Amino acid sequence: MAVSQAFNGFSDFMKELGRRMSSTQQVPDVTVVGILALVALAAVIFLWPITRMLITIIHEAGHAIVATLCGRTLSGIKLHSDTSGLTVSRGNPRGPGMVATMLAGYLFPGLVGLGAAALLSHGRAVLLLWCFTILLLLMLIYIRNWYGLLVTLFALVAVALLSWFAAPQWQSAAAYLLTWILLLAAPRPVLELARRPAAGSDAAQLAKLTRIPTGFWVFLFAAVNVVCLVLGVLVLAPTLVDAFPRRG
Repeated sequence: MAVSQAFNGFSDFMKELGRRMSSTQQVPDVTVVGILALVALAAVIFLWPITRMLITIIHEAGHAIVATLCGRTLSGIKLHSDTSGLTVSRGNPRGPGMVATMLAGYLFPGLVGLGAAALLSHGRAVLLLWCFTILLLLMLIYIRNWYGLLVTLFALVAVALLSWFAAPQWQSAAAYLLTWILLLAAPRPVLELARRPAAGSDAAQLAKLTRIPTGFWVFLFAAVNVVCLVLGVLVLAPTLVDAFPRRG
């Protein structure tokens, strides 16, 4: 009986989860979207240690996902209090798989931000939040230090509770804020890398793997993230336009 009740409870939960993930949400008022963009910009400028940790999480997730897709074995992920991170995978130390893995980190925040903007343009704010919840849950399995565990667990609980219990307007606002932060913050770590290049950076390791200068990789990181920012704004622009009252 207990097993049957547990199974039924889990089945009901999954049905409800599927219903929520497939639902659409109303686009926020243009004023709200604009304010959230300004809040995100302020967070990137004045709360950089916090927003940079979000970028680091996505950065390391990029390494981990691409490493797995390339057939490498993911060993673990570490997040540090200085907002740096490290993803370790096993496999061929050279070749296309390693290049793709190293390339993914700095590209992922902008690309994820662009994908998030695309979801929001179709009213899928809750689906976006659940995608982040699932990503954090998968990352939690591979976290290998206490600080990273606490940060990932805190983010996971916060996003999961918001995704399940918050009112639709708050879920939508959170999804827009998260998207704006990703789009606006993604280029900044690349600029920091350009100002203070490090011997062990992703760009330096790509240079060793490919014999293409470090500067090319830094330029590529910056170009992709700026393009994602511009495209992300363009994707959200119809949302902003549609929010204005039309005059007949």
